[in-house]
Amino acid sequence: MKSPMPPPFVIGEESIAPGSTVDIALPVTTMATGYNSQLGVRVIHGSREGPTVFVSGAIHGDEIVGTAIIQRLATYLAPEQLAGTLLLVPVANIFGFLGHTRYLPDRRDLNRSFPGTASGSLAGQLAHVFFTEIVARASLGIDIHSAAVHRYNLPQIRIAAGNRRLLDLATAFGAPIIIESPLREGSLRALAQEKGVDMLLMETGEALRFDRLSIQTGMAGVLRVLASLEMVETDPYLHAIAAPARSKKTQWVRSPRGGVTHRVRKSGDAVKEGELLGAVSGLFGEEPAEIVSPITGIIIGHATLPVVHQGDALFHIARVEDAHDIGEKFTNLSDAIYASDPEDFAEVLLDEDEVL
Repeated sequence: MKSPMPPPFVIGEESIAPGSTVDIALPVTTMATGYNSQLGVRVIHGSREGPTVFVSGAIHGDEIVGTAIIQRLATYLAPEQLAGTLLLVPVANIFGFLGHTRYLPDRRDLNRSFPGTASGSLAGQLAHVFFTEIVARASLGIDIHSAAVHRYNLPQIRIAAGNRRLLDLATAFGAPIIIESPLREGSLRALAQEKGVDMLLMETGEALRFDRLSIQTGMAGVLRVLASLEMVETDPYLHAIAAPARSKKTQWVRSPRGGVTHRVRKSGDAVKEGELLGAVSGLFGEEPAEIVSPITGIIIGHATLPVVHQGDALFHIARVEDAHDIGEKFTNLSDAIYASDPEDFAEVLLDEDEVL
């Protein structure tokens, strides 16, 4: 028996017929030029009933790898093959995106500005439109982030703790590692949870850069999640290589001195407590200081800029007790990164710019 035809999908002032794709420009605010700014969303309204899911990128304007992932999804998915509705927002922070910066022109962080208000600051107005028009219409969101400039993040999914459905969806996504982390006040994930909208947060790649591994992992992961929700047909090509590793604690490793670093480990490597990660020495190579891992786990992020001050964050490690067993599956993954150009929570995961 065929699924019944869904009703039209209403967003903004548009009514979108089932089995169609429409690009919508949602008004946000009036700029200094006197012209209106708009938030672009592609609505793919399926020909069969199903859930509503949004996928967003560049909530921090310089974290553009999500934009590339969403571009590929936009050309790959057709409404006649979809059950439910997919909302694609390639650039959530339109102002930061234009300025190649994380923030908005008012120096606010969009991901600390939710729920926002229609009469608030620039960040507050954008947060209000994004939440009321996109997030509040969905039952699930996938928000894609990257590391800061001069940092690289291993593809990973972050979820709220204690949510079995999210854990199942994160496992279906198939990124190398799942990190259960507390929510940040004012963040999109925190407000979404409060309003009953589940969220997967993907961290991958580097700010202002595209890389093949991040884009392929992100696109395949989103499609696996849609397949697990029975919104699209399962494709054998999209099977996950192995079950993701899981972690509830991460730790940053900082430079013991200023100088020039030489890494011997990278994102995707499994490390043991006390194992050498690299060294930092003076300008003439003098007085090298070893950098060792404080925990056993998987490196999920690293600094790509060798020039450092004392205290700069160099490695981000997720605690995984059987890291070396799990780490075997990362061998090809680590190669791909460079070829393509059970404890309690220790702390809230910081954003990349907060650990510099």
